[in-house]
Amino acid sequence: MYHDFYGFREPPFNITPDPRFLYFSDRHREAFNHLLFGIRERKGFIQVTGEVGAGKTTVCRAVLEELGPEVRTALILNPCLSATQLLRSILTELGLPAPADKVDCLQVLNQFLLDELVHGHDVVLFIDEAQDLDFDVLEEVRLLSNLETDQRKLLQIVLLGQPELREKLDATRLRQLRQRITVRYHLGPLSRAEMEHYIEHRLHVAGANGAPEFNRWALGAIYRYSRGIPRLVNAVCDKTLLCGYVTGDDLLTWGHVRRAIRELEGWSG
Repeated sequence: MYHDFYGFREPPFNITPDPRFLYFSDRHREAFNHLLFGIRERKGFIQVTGEVGAGKTTVCRAVLEELGPEVRTALILNPCLSATQLLRSILTELGLPAPADKVDCLQVLNQFLLDELVHGHDVVLFIDEAQDLDFDVLEEVRLLSNLETDQRKLLQIVLLGQPELREKLDATRLRQLRQRITVRYHLGPLSRAEMEHYIEHRLHVAGANGAPEFNRWALGAIYRYSRGIPRLVNAVCDKTLLCGYVTGDDLLTWGHVRRAIRELEGWSG
């Protein structure tokens, strides 16, 4: 609605994980580098955690774009699956037939991994929202790492999740899996300065040319509300731009942000 008013080519504050809008704060760059290092060095298991909306999925998408054609990938976005359903989803993501029987699924996957090894290809499994995996399914994921030759692991596994994933992996019953995770990173929130650069970056990518502008009081209110979590920054900035459009303002103030927050939270009056 406000895109033409501000001259945007596209919405600047969508909450979808579009890697074109990824702002590489120090933390996001470190998370990106940890993922690439773990994958390229074939470390086996990689764990990235962060609060809801911290940008884990966006970093993951950026890594997927960075990986070349010599890397085959499977991305699981819905981990609320049984062990067999997870295996079938992995095979489907890899473009393979997915038998109903778990043993048959494992045979198909193992043969695929061996074939890719012959062609010099790596295979990486990404599981998003991994904190929602049942204990039994996490154990099945650990067993997938047993698919190997004498020289190397055939499958790299990346677990992305909320802080609850770290708590779950601390359980005694998952100690074997925890011991296999050699690359870990926790993605924290943006600092106030990083948040301001993040907002400027997204406005620039969307086509802004000097307007709109958030004044210092508006930015302070956005940071207090969002606590530096990118998804919350996006939500309040999007609503603030709408408030500015309604009032016909290019300069967005504390008043615009306050109104935006009230609407987001459903506060009356």
